[in-house]
Amino acid sequence: MTQYIQDESAQARVEEYLNLPDEDLEKLSDSEFLEGQTELLNLERATYLAQASALKAEADTIAQESEPGDTQFDEESGEGGTATIDRERDLALAAQARAAVEEIDGAIRKINHKTYGVCEVCHNPIPRARLRALPYARLCVKCKEGGLSKR
Repeated sequence: MTQYIQDESAQARVEEYLNLPDEDLEKLSDSEFLEGQTELLNLERATYLAQASALKAEADTIAQESEPGDTQFDEESGEGGTATIDRERDLALAAQARAAVEEIDGAIRKINHKTYGVCEVCHNPIPRARLRALPYARLCVKCKEGGLSKR
C-alpha cells in the first residue's frame, strides 16, 4: 500500500480548500479541484490510519493487561468482562477506520484512472460539493437516496 506523507502546509491547504464557498469550488479548474481532493483524501487517509493504529494498540494493551480466564464481576450490573467489551469496541472501531482507508484508496485510484466523481450507478457526475464533503463518495445523492448502498 502506498504511504502518503502529510505536513503542516498540506494541512493548511486542505483547511483553505474546505473553507472555499461552493460557488468558488465550482470555479476551480478540474486539475485544481482534483489536486484539492487528492490532498483532502491523503489527509483523511493519514488520520484514519493513525486512528486504526492507536485503537489496535489500545486493544492489544487491554488484552495484555487481562489474564486468561480473569473475569471480574461488577456488583451493580452483575456482568463481567468489561475489559473484553472495551477491547472488542476498540477492534471494531479500528476495523471501521481501516474500511474507510480502503474507500479512500479506491477514490485515489479513481483519480489516477480519471474516473473520479462519476456515480457508480447512473454514471452521472457527482456534484463537487458532495465530493468535498465526502471525498470517497461513490454515488450521487439521487442514487444514494434510492438505494441501501454502503456509501
